[in-house]
Amino acid sequence: MKELAPSDRPREKLERAGASALGDNELLALILGSGSRQEGVLALATRLLADLGGVHHLPRVTVAELRQQGGIGPARAAQVMAAVELGRRSLVRSGLERPRVASPRQLASLLLPQFGAGAVERFGIVLLDTRHRVIRTSVLSMGSLDATVVHPREVFREAAASSAAAIVLFHNHPSGDPTPSQDDLALTTRMVQAGEIMGIEVVDHLILADDRYVSLLEAGRFGTASRMMTEAARGDAPSRRRPGC
Repeated sequence: MKELAPSDRPREKLERAGASALGDNELLALILGSGSRQEGVLALATRLLADLGGVHHLPRVTVAELRQQGGIGPARAAQVMAAVELGRRSLVRSGLERPRVASPRQLASLLLPQFGAGAVERFGIVLLDTRHRVIRTSVLSMGSLDATVVHPREVFREAAASSAAAIVLFHNHPSGDPTPSQDDLALTTRMVQAGEIMGIEVVDHLILADDRYVSLLEAGRFGTASRMMTEAARGDAPSRRRPGC
């Protein structure tokens, strides 16, 4: 960065104008710390973002993919992954909070920051008490880029152990498209049927992708509307949504 005027260097610019004044490449350059023999850190950061599809694709990048980039070794790959995870965690509610969820949109706002983007598919459940307050969220399976395998006994063992009265299913689509597949619909049917036997209601299944989601309850793919969210969901279009829209 010697070719830049001191006042235009990312660190000095951050101190002078705040982090929001920096471009994506400048923020990444600060995380990387230094460049390589072939290119400066700002050029390295710019190339890295271009090769990986921009800053919004960073949450789906793996350590192996980062290390395939020139100038990125294990230490720098770890720095980038740690920064992405730290940013993700800053958007997640405190574990001490127990929000009462009343709509798919509210659930999506809780889940998307942590689970919306990822390099592999993750399937989990939100455990709810009798007042439909969140007990906790549990990831039960991490699969390939295409699918994850989940058995009802794993889901309801977890729910019963936490004395949950109801659960919400969720999983992410690494493709970035939250449209439900036939496998998603079949899995939902199995879980709803198992929940009826166990006496634990499955109230929704959210499919997450980056900052979008599809609620199968909103989309009318549940046989009967959930007691928890019927009123809140009524009138919402059964389409892909961004929370808060």
